[in-house]
Amino acid sequence: MKKLILPLLLSILFTSCGTLKQSFSSFEEEELIITRKFVGVYLSYRHTGPKNYEGPNLIWIKTSSENTYGKISAFGKTCEFKLGEKLYLRRTYFNPAMSSGYWIYTIENDSSVSYKATELQHDKGVYLKEWFE
Repeated sequence: MKKLILPLLLSILFTSCGTLKQSFSSFEEEELIITRKFVGVYLSYRHTGPKNYEGPNLIWIKTSSENTYGKISAFGKTCEFKLGEKLYLRRTYFNPAMSSGYWIYTIENDSSVSYKATELQHDKGVYLKEWFE
């Protein structure tokens, strides 16, 4: 009886270690998701505001990659990017309920200036999530 229990315990132990190794490798693959994308060098911006205080203030950011991305729209009244700065689009997965979540997109420079980007880029009529696919 003891001879049968030892091989059974060893097989359970090896099986559980194999499962641990598999879940670790899939975690590594998930880390390779692109979360920051270069969208050009900052050139200028334009502000558009609501006509009746009910809508958002938007800034339209023009970059050196305007032919690819168009003007990038973000929420704000002014833009503090400096001429010639490299700009990046960052996406962060927000999961408040621990069951389902969504992506939040920001446009940022290498320092601490960032703005929340609008989900739909009206200039080209595409959703930001498509830029990461």
